[in-house]
Amino acid sequence: MNSSPDLPPDHDTRWERDLLRRFSFEVLREQRRARRWGIFFKFLLMGYLLAVVGLSWQSAQGPSHLGKDRVTGLVDVKGIIAEGAPASADNVIKGLRAAFEDEATVGVILRINSPGGSPVQAGYINDEIARLRTKYPNKKLFAVIQDICASGGYYVAAAAEEIHADKASLVGSIGVRMDSFGFVEALDKLGVERRLLTAGEHKGFLDPFLPLQAEEVQHVSGLLAEIHAQFMDTVKKGRGKRLKDDPRLFSGYVWTGARAVELGLVDGLASAGSVARERFKAEDIVDFTPREGVVDALARRFGTATLQRVREWAQTPW
Repeated sequence: MNSSPDLPPDHDTRWERDLLRRFSFEVLREQRRARRWGIFFKFLLMGYLLAVVGLSWQSAQGPSHLGKDRVTGLVDVKGIIAEGAPASADNVIKGLRAAFEDEATVGVILRINSPGGSPVQAGYINDEIARLRTKYPNKKLFAVIQDICASGGYYVAAAAEEIHADKASLVGSIGVRMDSFGFVEALDKLGVERRLLTAGEHKGFLDPFLPLQAEEVQHVSGLLAEIHAQFMDTVKKGRGKRLKDDPRLFSGYVWTGARAVELGLVDGLASAGSVARERFKAEDIVDFTPREGVVDALARRFGTATLQRVREWAQTPW
């Protein structure tokens, strides 16, 4: 007999208890299913991280010779030559040293595809090539140009014993430039007053919001001319009598690879493969270019905050 005062005497509560029981079982079933998927994804993440670490460790071991005792070393100079970039002096020099020091390497190819960059970084690479060539006189270093080798890229190439390119490569741009803008008239039209406080008569020179001063332009032109002279001396030292007597060589123009051969900027038309095969007699090419580790690439792409959240999630209780 039902003792509840709110229900009729003949009310049956068994179906309610059954519904509650089934509901509870379903909730428990969903919780177990969610826990199993959580465990699965955590194991999946753990396997992925282990694979990443393994790949990073493998890349850190350096290039594999695959049992070859005669190989051609390869180092890439790709993109802008600048500190912190893949084609920074630190990266390129690290690869060059590894290639020259390796006993199986009979010759080294510096493969260049760069529009230029920092003259300081390019100078570091040029100096190191000269040092390595002196230290390892039996190992030749040839530069091979792909699409473009301009400005700082050619500054680097000039240190090679020989330079080769494709007939359609762009070569040259032996010059120095400094870019800026002038917004003086724009400020006048907008009625904006420029306020600049400095200690030092020329501390604010070449400020884009102030008129050019003849003395300051002359000073900067002298700086550019000095760096240009250094560039020309480096090219003349590297290329020697192979350079043709043409006043346009150091004008900043670029040339095709075919025309660069005629001007003495390039020695011949060849690819990295043909140089390794025909000049070094070592067709097997081993890449010594330092590459960004997988973990570093992930950190750069996703950010340390994201990796920290993943790490915290992986450490949650199962």
